[in-house]
Amino acid sequence: MNIVTRIRIDRRQLLRGAGAALGLPLLDAMRPAFAAEKSAAPPRRMLAICNNLGFLGDKFFPAKTGRSYELSPYLELLREHLENFTVFSGVSHPDVDGSHSSEVCFLTAAPHPGNGGFRNSISLDQYMADHIGVLTRFPSLTFGVNVNRGQRSLSYTGSGVMIPCEESAAAVYKKLFLQGTEEEIERQIARLKLGESIMDSVAGHAKGLKRELGTRDRERLDQYMTGVRELERRLVAAREWERKPKPKTAAPAPVDAPDSRAYMEKTRLMYEMARLAFESDSTRLITLFLDSASSPAIELGEVAITDGYHNLSHHGKNESKLRQLEAIDKRHMKLFADLLGKLGSVKEQGESLLDRTMVLHGSNFGDANKHTTTNMPVILAGGGFVHGQHLGFDQTRNYPLPNLFVSMLRRMGIEADKFASSNGSMRGLEVRG
Repeated sequence: MNIVTRIRIDRRQLLRGAGAALGLPLLDAMRPAFAAEKSAAPPRRMLAICNNLGFLGDKFFPAKTGRSYELSPYLELLREHLENFTVFSGVSHPDVDGSHSSEVCFLTAAPHPGNGGFRNSISLDQYMADHIGVLTRFPSLTFGVNVNRGQRSLSYTGSGVMIPCEESAAAVYKKLFLQGTEEEIERQIARLKLGESIMDSVAGHAKGLKRELGTRDRERLDQYMTGVRELERRLVAAREWERKPKPKTAAPAPVDAPDSRAYMEKTRLMYEMARLAFESDSTRLITLFLDSASSPAIELGEVAITDGYHNLSHHGKNESKLRQLEAIDKRHMKLFADLLGKLGSVKEQGESLLDRTMVLHGSNFGDANKHTTTNMPVILAGGGFVHGQHLGFDQTRNYPLPNLFVSMLRRMGIEADKFASSNGSMRGLEVRG
């Protein structure tokens, strides 16, 4: 018997041996940013938005496919942007079930999130960040609306660890544009140096431990140490950023919405922060999780909302609930149209910010009333694709949505043949010349 196979190592033993109860995924989630010199061509970007209660399908999905399709009632609100977006139907993440649990898989497509022992995989934004995150001050930003900070997110590291959302637009604005005092900067640099010293200790301890492990564990340790070395590199780069001036903006600092009932105002503010982050090239990757399931009777103005968003989604064909849901969905579409318009109005070297930004908007639910995770409502806008079409696939045997993620990776300039459960790139979606 090989005695090595009898060694049992706690997953945090490495760090305890180094004198620090610290996990790499936590640091990865909190990692500061680095940017290289800007390239000659305008950069490409991605904003991914998920509303975890989706839309009323009969109001969202067009009846016909192709380029001559008639806009659905919801898409009619996006008419002025018709040539700048593609709507998809008959798509889903293979083997992603689990009802509300599926929300954590919107950008990962990790299978069976409702099962015991489920562990998430890397999200699309973090996969991109691993390749291009070093080019900006913030490798990525993770936003949320009504998310109960620390409990919900769209972004997950390569270890499947959640990256918490930022819910305050004011805090995002401060992070993007307000320079700290010299004392605050020095404290942050000291914290970063401490992180580097911890990583050095981890590396030294791991080197000695590796001799005691079997082949499989050595491979796992090598993967772990690859992450440690990457984190070390980012920590060093982050120190350089601390003394670099932040960009300036003429946009005033936002005032955070008073409470969770101001759901739509909070959404609007986060859209605005995403635009400012892209316009200043502070980051090129943003996720926004709209946690409708945790939202109360929201303030809408023109229509009285009498029940919590989640309860309305279980409408059971009740006419009053359906009217309220339709009003909410339409407000979402109007906010989205406004976002596309603002991105389109910003010019970069002859192109618009929308031309350079892939904006993914959708939901983990195809039908929140039934908790179905098939036939997901999805829109992709901008990014330099050939739009103006409805790509419809089989409603029973859905087309894999991760194929779209492969196309998005390639458009970002990342060579990729597969992401999660994909089997190729998105059929029917072409890029502009």
